[in-house]
Amino acid sequence: MKLNPILMAILAAALYAVNAPISKLLLSEASPEMMAGLLYLGSGIGMGLLHFARGRRMTEKPLTRKDLPYTIAMVVLDIAAPILMMTGLEKATAANASLLNNFEIVATSLIALVVFKERISRMLWGSIILIVISSALLSFNDLSAFDFSVGSLFVLLACICWGMENNCTRMISEKSPEEIVIIKGLGSGTGALIVAILTSSHFPPFHTIPLILLLGFASYGLSVFFYVYAQRYLGAARTSAYYALSPFIGAFLSFLILREKLTGTYIAATIIMTAGTILATKDAQAADL
Repeated sequence: MKLNPILMAILAAALYAVNAPISKLLLSEASPEMMAGLLYLGSGIGMGLLHFARGRRMTEKPLTRKDLPYTIAMVVLDIAAPILMMTGLEKATAANASLLNNFEIVATSLIALVVFKERISRMLWGSIILIVISSALLSFNDLSAFDFSVGSLFVLLACICWGMENNCTRMISEKSPEEIVIIKGLGSGTGALIVAILTSSHFPPFHTIPLILLLGFASYGLSVFFYVYAQRYLGAARTSAYYALSPFIGAFLSFLILREKLTGTYIAATIIMTAGTILATKDAQAADL
């Protein structure tokens, strides 16, 4: 059973990785708020249909009234995070946005330390420092002129929201993952759609809606489903370490699909980010021994 949580975390990372490049393409058809809403609705609807199609009796513990504060916080943060991410993705390259997703390790780990008193090892501290340096490099359009990327700022804010959300989800991860994902998807998706309507965002063309819903089911539904299971055994900080593979997969897909320009700064940031990710992964492996 030791390998199962790790494999779940890696699978969650791979499924989420397709989000940035495909969403970047679809943002030409929908606003960030509308994209965020439809992506999360796709996850909620898809997981709901999958649950009923399996036709199995509930064997997991259901959420209770005691879990309500964490559940509400999870939904609210999942309304804000994807809207911030889609806004950042609209203004930044998909490769940069993908790699910056690793800042979620920093946010998740520090919140786990300060609020939930999870231990952070020296190795993970080293990882955090390297990831922060890499994120700083990725946050500038032009280092010589200190031209800051507004898109990167939105991506970093999204990572902070997801870091808080990861820790809230950790507190209810012993409960049914399917129920958690369905509530996250339907609740956060509806909330984001309300924001989209209030800000007068237009609906995308009809033929793109199924694509966005399907992307949401894979990247936010199945991905979160496997992530919650992994969190149950690994904890919030260590699951995020394995999940750190996702940005590298997403960046590779961005160059492959979108043909984005490869810069010297990006290469340097990738090397530093890779070193930080290796340290985080080694820390997680050490914890399994």
